[in-house]
Amino acid sequence: MNDGKPARPRWWTRPRKDRPAPAAPHTAPPAHGPSRAPGTTPASPGRSNVPAPPYAPVPPPPHDPPPQPGTGTVWHRYDPWAPPGQAALPPPPAPARGPGRRRLLTGAVLLALAAGLAGGLTGAALRGDGGGDSGTVSLPQIPTGGSGQTAPGAVARIAAAALPGVVYIHVKGDGVEGTGTGIVLDTAGHILTNNHVVAPAATSGDISVTFNGGVTRKAAITGRDTGYDLAVVKVDGVSGLRPLTLGDSSAVRIGDPVVAIGAPYDLEGTVTSGIISAKDRAITAGGEGGAGSDVSYMDALQTDAPINPGNSGGPLMNARGQVIGVNSAIRSADDGSGADGSQGGSIGLGFAIPSDEARRVAQQLIDHGHAVHPVIGVTVDMRYTGDGARIAATGPSGAPAVTPGGPGAAAGLKSGDVVTAVDGKPVHTGEDLIVRTRDYRPGERVALTVLRGGHRLTLDLVLGGASGG
Repeated sequence: MNDGKPARPRWWTRPRKDRPAPAAPHTAPPAHGPSRAPGTTPASPGRSNVPAPPYAPVPPPPHDPPPQPGTGTVWHRYDPWAPPGQAALPPPPAPARGPGRRRLLTGAVLLALAAGLAGGLTGAALRGDGGGDSGTVSLPQIPTGGSGQTAPGAVARIAAAALPGVVYIHVKGDGVEGTGTGIVLDTAGHILTNNHVVAPAATSGDISVTFNGGVTRKAAITGRDTGYDLAVVKVDGVSGLRPLTLGDSSAVRIGDPVVAIGAPYDLEGTVTSGIISAKDRAITAGGEGGAGSDVSYMDALQTDAPINPGNSGGPLMNARGQVIGVNSAIRSADDGSGADGSQGGSIGLGFAIPSDEARRVAQQLIDHGHAVHPVIGVTVDMRYTGDGARIAATGPSGAPAVTPGGPGAAAGLKSGDVVTAVDGKPVHTGEDLIVRTRDYRPGERVALTVLRGGHRLTLDLVLGGASGG
């Protein structure tokens, strides 16, 4: 109520809501807010400043509540009943702060405001009733299923599409029991895998195939080839098969991303990923070396995708979900044999038969039960320790090392010649020569680089063919 004396203003007041607060200066404000020149009041829209009692920023009294963030600028008024002529009180000196301290404090204030805003938004979302307190709390949840999107080429997308076309092979026979992986080739039930996976049951034994959905069926060998380390088995009575697409392995580049699927150590449905770390690796797997029928030769794709025993026969896939290789061998740390059957684990050196070669051999196995190998018609000296593949002095049982009338003889090869390249691809050993020629089909022409008596020659040779085992 008014007792006839002029109303004494409070020590601090907030600006009216219909008046915008003055813009903050570019420099850091004083400890208790910005000040303005004495004798003016904040300008309102459409009005000019009018004289008023002198103002100066002064600290609020202890009993008054402090300004709250977000309520606008607080102006402190100087006592108009002070003795005439007294100057406005200066603001209390701010404690000395270095530039680093000021920046840190400002960052802390901004962080606090952001946290407060986030908290307010969360609180409003939790209430869900216009701000009332219902006494219960409902925690936020991620929408069911999320976005449900994966980028093209993502491992998850490739795996989801490919897993229905991958099977797991269990073999018993010849006192051996093991597992491997297979690739569904068609809806008729043909499945591609490695020869060394099914070899124990080649003469007698049992082969069963488990599909991704859990269905298990017996399988029989359609055809197999030891030289290529490939085999085809067939299951009957299964519908809804999902064949995988065999891609173009010749288009693969070093560094391309790849995905491997298999059953390492009997862990079915295992998906791993990596890159193509090398191409055209001349790999000899199985046996103890030499050119025996138990040795497989492959001009392999090398990958660092983890491959372990049990991955044999499974797909190596590109970013488009196409099979570009059949996983067949690893270089293991324990014995260095490179055979997938080794108990050593992956050290990042896995090898796959290129899909171009696998497609050709699989078609022959389905059509004829065996594959036809390209041959040169010479006997190679596997004991030669120099660089290249040397033609032996004699063949088996004293026969000529260069088969009379064969492709080698027609090209002009002679005993003692050292082959150093096939179509420009280097040849360092006898195994390399076999591997390089396996890239071709019988009847195709290749250029052989040959050293003879210190002279380098180039010979054109048309490859012959021979049935493999």
